[in-house]
Amino acid sequence: MSIIFPLAVRPVTVKGRNMLEQLIENVHLITLDPEREGAYGVLENAWVSLHEGKIHSLGQSQAPEAEVTVDGQGQFISPGLVDCHNHLIWGGNRAEEFEWRLQGRSYQEIAQAGGGIASTVKATREASDEVLYQAAAERLQALLEEGVTTVEVKSGYGLSLEHELRVLRIAKQLAKVFPVHISTTLLAAHALPPEFNGESDAYIDLVCQEIIPAAAREGLADCVDVFCEGVGFSPEQCRRVFESAQAHSLPVKGHVEQLSDLGGAKLVAEFNGWSVDHIEYLQAEDVPHLTSSGTVAVLLPGAFYSLKETQMPPIQALREAAVPMAVATDLNPGTSPLASLRLAMNQACVLFGLTPEESLRGVSQYAAQALGLGEQKGILREGFDADLVMWNISHPSELSYGFNLVKPSAILRNGVWV
Repeated sequence: MSIIFPLAVRPVTVKGRNMLEQLIENVHLITLDPEREGAYGVLENAWVSLHEGKIHSLGQSQAPEAEVTVDGQGQFISPGLVDCHNHLIWGGNRAEEFEWRLQGRSYQEIAQAGGGIASTVKATREASDEVLYQAAAERLQALLEEGVTTVEVKSGYGLSLEHELRVLRIAKQLAKVFPVHISTTLLAAHALPPEFNGESDAYIDLVCQEIIPAAAREGLADCVDVFCEGVGFSPEQCRRVFESAQAHSLPVKGHVEQLSDLGGAKLVAEFNGWSVDHIEYLQAEDVPHLTSSGTVAVLLPGAFYSLKETQMPPIQALREAAVPMAVATDLNPGTSPLASLRLAMNQACVLFGLTPEESLRGVSQYAAQALGLGEQKGILREGFDADLVMWNISHPSELSYGFNLVKPSAILRNGVWV
């Protein structure tokens, strides 16, 4: 049966199992597969077959038969986009702080005056589960409409056992309702809550002895994150958090070298962390530590833009050391109110000098690696998840070239049209 793209797929029963077998033909595949030669790993005039939510096969020669065949009408198909650094769930907003920054106040000054993360913690604690869920759902929908099929969701605006776990549970609820894979990250070591004023070591005790064990018991966290910074926590305190995470079989990552160089990236690499994020002040001589640990460098141009930073991440040193560079929104209420991964792609090119291909790999192949999903998502290859986005474009560079110009013409999540 041949049908014109895009129509719903008809389920069939084969060998006692309900399966969806599809073939999408007459497309150009942006595989991003490092094993394929050529820019973007493009396969022109190709096809891709899907089976049980996975990519079954892809190629340019004779296509296999399938229960449903879809004509892609010469469009491009990319992997589903991955936003690997996202603070999706919070209460209130910080538009007033936007004005303060424009008046010349620094990030540190706003934080010391009780603004910044502390104000969002207060609003988040006071908001009901329903309010937090609905606000996060609207932000998530904006991302999905751009072709995002995987999103990381961090805690970090609860800063107590009760509220950190509450935020992670809301993230799990979103994953049940929306056609998206959500990777949850425990960021209890984000800031010092007001009830621990001046007692940061005592709060780190709480994080290590109560919050991390509880999150691990409930299966609420895929990873543990820290904010290693002068306005956050010291490398010694972050080491304690990482040791607790390791004891509970949880991988780690870190907000590091955003405002100063404290050696946080080296610490994350020591623990074979998934990613180091921000890294504007990362020193070139520390980059080899990331190479040896296989750690991904996550670039967050939205925060760089919003804070009007001038210190650039060491892009060329990362390139020369073959460190994977991911790109993410850093969606948060204070320093990156950016619910557009496509805009972050453009910013990464304009502000950081990435090529369009590096930018696209940064929100797919390398972003998946930054979430520990590099063997499942981020490229088009047999056996990988059938998270696909179809684009009516003439060249893959269009995806980084503009924003709000090209939208997906179709999205599949685990082989299901969404």
